[in-house]
Amino acid sequence: MEILSKLNILTQKFQSNICIGLDPIPNYMPIENIFEFNRSIVDKTYDLVVAYKPQFAFYEAFGFEGLKALDETIRYIRSLSKDIIIIGDGKRGDIDSTSAAYAKSYFKFWGVDIATVNPYMGIDSILPFLQYENKGIYVICRTSNPGSKDFQDLETNSGEKIYELVASKCADISSSGNLGFVIGATYPNEIRNLRKKFPQRSFLIPGIGTQKGDLKSSVDVAKNVNNNGFLINSSRSIIYASKDPKRFSNIAREKTLELKNQINDLLISG
Repeated sequence: MEILSKLNILTQKFQSNICIGLDPIPNYMPIENIFEFNRSIVDKTYDLVVAYKPQFAFYEAFGFEGLKALDETIRYIRSLSKDIIIIGDGKRGDIDSTSAAYAKSYFKFWGVDIATVNPYMGIDSILPFLQYENKGIYVICRTSNPGSKDFQDLETNSGEKIYELVASKCADISSSGNLGFVIGATYPNEIRNLRKKFPQRSFLIPGIGTQKGDLKSSVDVAKNVNNNGFLINSSRSIIYASKDPKRFSNIAREKTLELKNQINDLLISG
């Protein structure tokens, strides 16, 4: 089964559209050990989520210690649940041979299920990621940061904006079962626009919490006709909700449960 089709089944099965970003930041972490920090968060939340998303840059910044912690974290999640999806967030994209190496690293070495990819070097830069059976990609499309408008909102000669053109060209090369889009919660109008154009594509939506994206607006416009088809990613507002070394993981669980209930209430009421 294609991975994003599996993801849709899991969100229904577990009644959760939550992805937690596992981003170790030294100044925020209540304990120093990266793996123990991640393990504590995962232990308290894995029954409430359908995905975890380690951002590779944070682990690379720690050098070999960070990469070891990343490996331990992925293995640990796998030991707890074979259902949970792991998204490798590195936003890779390069000439085809380099992207082939990136894809092999993500899917063969790290063993993640989905990779975030950057399509701005062209379609050939993301094709290697699509060669892996039962794996998938989230294409960077309309990002949540304020500066995204500098390029992604520029209009083409046809009147389309760049992010729309990117989505259209990427949709042409692969099915909705293994290619979805990253669209920031800070831009609900753009989420609505892309949902109309791509009713069955999976959306990964960052920007809820610290970046002040609105949850209700995001859910209302992101859901497909089956009340599905999206993941809400939350990182710092969950994993750094408390700096108490004895309680941070319990607080993370409370925040995750609160977010899960909010999303489900919106799906029911909507």
